[in-house]
Amino acid sequence: MPFMIEALRHIRGMRIAIVSILVNLCLSAAKISAGLLGNSYALIADGIESLLDIFSSTVVWGGLKIGSLPPDDNHPYGHGKAESLAAMIVSCVLLFVATAIVIQSIKEIFLPHHAPASFTLVVLIVVVIIKEIFYRVVLKVGEEIGSLSIKSDAWHHRSDALTSLAAFVGIFIALVGGKGWESADDWAALFASGIIYYNGLKMWKAAVADIMDEDVSADLKEKVRSAAKNTPGVVDIEKCRIRKSGLDFLVDIHIVVSGMITVKDGHAIAHDVKNRLLAANIHVVDVMTHVEPDHHPEGA
Repeated sequence: MPFMIEALRHIRGMRIAIVSILVNLCLSAAKISAGLLGNSYALIADGIESLLDIFSSTVVWGGLKIGSLPPDDNHPYGHGKAESLAAMIVSCVLLFVATAIVIQSIKEIFLPHHAPASFTLVVLIVVVIIKEIFYRVVLKVGEEIGSLSIKSDAWHHRSDALTSLAAFVGIFIALVGGKGWESADDWAALFASGIIYYNGLKMWKAAVADIMDEDVSADLKEKVRSAAKNTPGVVDIEKCRIRKSGLDFLVDIHIVVSGMITVKDGHAIAHDVKNRLLAANIHVVDVMTHVEPDHHPEGA
């Protein structure tokens, strides 16, 4: 049953990744077309970011697909790290996009050009609304299934909304300011790149933390220790190590049992601990349990 639940979480993540691809495909086409027709580099840059988001969402989908594969001889702990690798690739794309926008924006600032067309403002308002709504939807799914790559994909949508908002402000200033303010559009694109850099570095740090098996939250660790300690026959918890693998967690735990019971009984208690953790709805998919004898005599 736990494996079936985990499979459904992967499927849900892959579905939202496919929806992200379709949404970005439509919006990138609309923004790039409007940017070319309306003479707005900020809008074109925004459209290029959405175009690259299609690649990012595809990587997320692939990471979840591979991560859902069961353990095999070459990967005894499963393929969950593929999801973290996907998040790392997505963060790299964010940083690449930010760098490209910075370079082009600086070039455009020093090149004379016409002010953007006023209709581009309408396009940007629609984009901001759609992207902000989609950011909230995707982030909610990412948090519910515990997917770092889905949450990084959600931040792509938020970055898109923010860059579109920055472009709106830049174009509005260029139109209201008139002659001499044409570069406001490009300054807006430059500002937006800073937001993209921030999100890219944030996602990179989180992905590296997962790959390097950084310690999990204190709240999750307490839930694991509490569930194990409440298992009949467990006297105490000596050690508890937890690492994230994709959407799931792997637990290594040392339990203390009475030193007066048989090895068979201690083995049975260890299995009870494992079964309790697997059924605890905290996304634990495997438990390695080590049994330690209680060194304090009963009644002491």
